[in-house]
Amino acid sequence: MPVFDYDPPERFVAGTVGEPGSRTFFLQARGDGRLTSVALEKTQVAALAERVGELLDEIVRRSGGQAPVPAAPTTASRDTAPLDVPIEEEFRVGTMSLAWDGEREVVVIECFEVDEAESEQDLPEPDPSRGVLRVSLDGTAARAFAARALALVAAGRPPCPFCAGPLDPGGHVCPRANGYRR
Repeated sequence: MPVFDYDPPERFVAGTVGEPGSRTFFLQARGDGRLTSVALEKTQVAALAERVGELLDEIVRRSGGQAPVPAAPTTASRDTAPLDVPIEEEFRVGTMSLAWDGEREVVVIECFEVDEAESEQDLPEPDPSRGVLRVSLDGTAARAFAARALALVAAGRPPCPFCAGPLDPGGHVCPRANGYRR
């Protein structure tokens, strides 16, 4: 099983390639002269970023503010650079896991390769023959990752004010307007 382990990475970010409406989303980790890019869906990026933020908030709450996790991303930790090139997809992400390692005080993110033969209904334990991207982030890096990923998801096409569906540059057929273009 190919395991791409970054503990800790020099850089771990979410990014896209393409124009809004036809973007491909990637998670990219860099460290020790290696670069790993895995593709995933926009909803997976959004869910991962939200869960990382919720996990960090819960750690801060339970520790009474004494945990080594910032309450908000710091300006110095923000990464606005594009994805590193070349972007070569190692695999497409199916399932993900998220954990807090209290001994080391790091967030551990695991992304498992999808098996196209499985349906979403039978999600067994991840198959050991599939690829895994494992990244361990300290609180500051995890907070910065979540902030960038949420901004990336929000930077897509603007929503229709009537149906909340994405608006294309050429307009869109709104179901709330009985299919007429506005």
